[in-house]
Parts: sequence; structure tokens; C-alpha cells
Amino acid sequence: MNTFFRLACVALVSISTHNVFAAEGKLIGTAGLVQVEGSGGGGIVPWATLAGYDSREQISATSSATQVDVDDYRLTMLSASVSVYDRLELSVAHQRFDLKSLGGDIKQNIFGAKYRLYGDVVFSDWPQISVGMQHKQLEDKAIANALGAKSASSGNDFYIAATKVHLGAIGGFNAIWNVTARATKANEMGLLGFGGINNDDYEIMLEASAGILLSRHLAVGMEYRQKPDNLGLQEDDWVDYFVTYIPSKNFSLTLAWAELGTIAGAQSQSGLYLSLNGQLW
Repeated sequence: MNTFFRLACVALVSISTHNVFAAEGKLIGTAGLVQVEGSGGGGIVPWATLAGYDSREQISATSSATQVDVDDYRLTMLSASVSVYDRLELSVAHQRFDLKSLGGDIKQNIFGAKYRLYGDVVFSDWPQISVGMQHKQLEDKAIANALGAKSASSGNDFYIAATKVHLGAIGGFNAIWNVTARATKANEMGLLGFGGINNDDYEIMLEASAGILLSRHLAVGMEYRQKPDNLGLQEDDWVDYFVTYIPSKNFSLTLAWAELGTIAGAQSQSGLYLSLNGQLW
């Protein structure tokens, strides 16, 4: 991790030390998780929910560690975020993408912001709606340049998300769904640069999640993420099937099976996804 990333993590966490503890702000499980780019949401999809349990008079801080280990690659993500008055989320994440077969790795830093426009994921009649952006900076540019990316330095994703929890909707169990529309040029989340020989314009990609809360502490579900194909390398859409255990508002653990398809010419990439989320304040 570079010095700037470390300082950003410290700054995000230190903001919350001057505010009240936020664990009482929302129902357990309704803060969601932290996805692989550091934003609050599912595993691979940002949701309209903010990362913390803060109410509209509180600030909360969250940290997360995630690893996705597929056949030829391994993605490790560390992140920190703050949620301010249940209105604004700020996040910073560091990704390391290990090339298990070829050797070496690719590193990327992601700085995110999300703003809740409308609603509450549980109590409003309509879904909670948020808009967000992710600014991505590649530390390692050689592979992106070699594959023909138009930009191997940085890029921005913009998204709008809608999320709703339905209490007692399926056999008495609570159900949750999310739909996200993302404008992006990123190749494999930006790890292979932005834009390419096939396309260098923003495209709208659809993403979705659905789950059932079997109890206050256990949820199961699946996610889907559409991907662009700017480099002509058959960048496949992503799917995962997850189980999340939430023993308290302070901690959650997610185990998933991820099917990521073809990545940089390597086909049928699938494997385990493991994520640990902690509410710091």
C-alpha cells in the first residue's frame, strides 16, 4: 500500500472518534456488507445502503478484508469507510490482484463516495435510492498498456442503486433486493485499465442482488454483475452465491462461491469468496 492510501485510511477512521457510537442506529443486517471496491453493498455490487449502522445524528466507521481465490488469480481487498448522518458514505480501498499462474501482481487504489437521495431500506414505501462514484487509480500500468487499454492510469465509475428490505415477505422471512446501474469504462474493475480497442465510451452496466434473511443473524442469496468488453478479451459477467453470518452489529462474515468466467484470456475462473466486515464505531 502506498503512503497516500495509508493516510487516507487513518483520516477516515479518525473522523469517527469524535462522534457517538452508532451501533443502535439501524436494524441488524440492514447496513449490508462491503463489496470488492470498498463501497457498502453486497460482495460484488454496490447497494443504496450506506456501510454503517449510523442514524441521522451519528457517524460510523467500518473496515473490511476480502479475498476471492479463483483458478488462476487471487484478489485481496482491504478497505475503510465512514458513514455520515445516514446520508454520505466515504470509502477507500486497496486491491491486490495476484497472477497465480504467471507470477506478479497488479495493485489498484479506489476512492469512493455515495450519497443517499431518498428513502429508508426498511421503513419507506419505495426503495432507498443512492448515487455514487468510484475513482480508481492503478499503481501497476504495464499489463493494462500491453493489453491495449486506452488509459492505464485512472478512471471513474458512476452508479445509481435502489435497495429494499421486505419484512416477512417470503414464508415469514425478510427479503432484500438491489438493482444498480453503473456507467463505466473499467476493464475487470480497472485492474486492466480503462477503455480499449473495442470501445472507449462509457457504457451502462446492470448489476443486481437478491437475498433472504433466514434469521436476524443469517442471510443467503446471489448477485449478478454485467461487465463491458472493451479489450476484446471476452470479459464475462460475474455471479456469486453467498451465505452471510452476522453475530452482532460489530462483525459479519461472508462466504460465497464466485463464478467470474473468462479473465484476461483465462477461462472458467471460479472459486471461493471470503469477506470479514467490522464496525469500528
